[in-house]
Amino acid sequence: MVIDAHCHIYPDKIADKAAHATARFYTLPATYDGTLSTLLEAGAKAGIDRFVVQSVATTPQQVSSINHFIAASVAAHPDKLYGLGTLHPASEDPEADVKELLALGLRGVKLHHDIQQFKIDDYRCLKIYELCEAYGLPMLLHTGDHRFDYSNPNRLIPVLDIYRNLCVVGAHFGGWSMWEEASRQLRHRENFFVDCSSAFYALDNDTVRRIIANYGTDRVLFGTDYPMWDVEKEKKRFDSLGYGETDREKMLCRNALRAFRLEP
Repeated sequence: MVIDAHCHIYPDKIADKAAHATARFYTLPATYDGTLSTLLEAGAKAGIDRFVVQSVATTPQQVSSINHFIAASVAAHPDKLYGLGTLHPASEDPEADVKELLALGLRGVKLHHDIQQFKIDDYRCLKIYELCEAYGLPMLLHTGDHRFDYSNPNRLIPVLDIYRNLCVVGAHFGGWSMWEEASRQLRHRENFFVDCSSAFYALDNDTVRRIIANYGTDRVLFGTDYPMWDVEKEKKRFDSLGYGETDREKMLCRNALRAFRLEP
């Protein structure tokens, strides 16, 4: 089984607009329109079996509607999707948000501190980490941006050290636009996984293999960052790295199952 562990989806009416807004934030192209139907079609062509899907609340008022949308998408395709919920640090009742997320059957939490404009170690985020640790919810965090100081390793390391029973997946090899430096700083954090999304476009294979070696193949997840990049090309690029079957199985499937505590 191949799992794409990093996919953004949006309701059809706003999907294309949302996808291209994110692309503009990074001055990068968006390959697809951000709809679930397009993800399933592109994933099938690439030989991907399952997808971890999520979205991000930019205001506290969006949290419940986004989580209901993700849960409904999973319910419509239970053999294809695993869903992550979203939370917002400015919510008046984050525990109620977490309980609703759990009731909806979502399997973890996605935060994007750069877009949400909260530092990872901001005191307003600490309640979220406390709750996720207490309820056993893994977290997928956007990590890294040379333009800002919201989600870089210096902000993440204290959180990983304090919440040692919290499982965190750092997107983009733990530090977008600072991929290698992040891998050197974060390599020894045992409660930390990374995905390879939005990295192949900027790195050659030798650099990618060096980063993966820093973390170890037990802690790297395959992810495409749909709708940003061509899913089939991302899978082919991963295949070109030349890993053996055991390491491929870890990175394409087993690490995602372990990190997000999913059933095989």
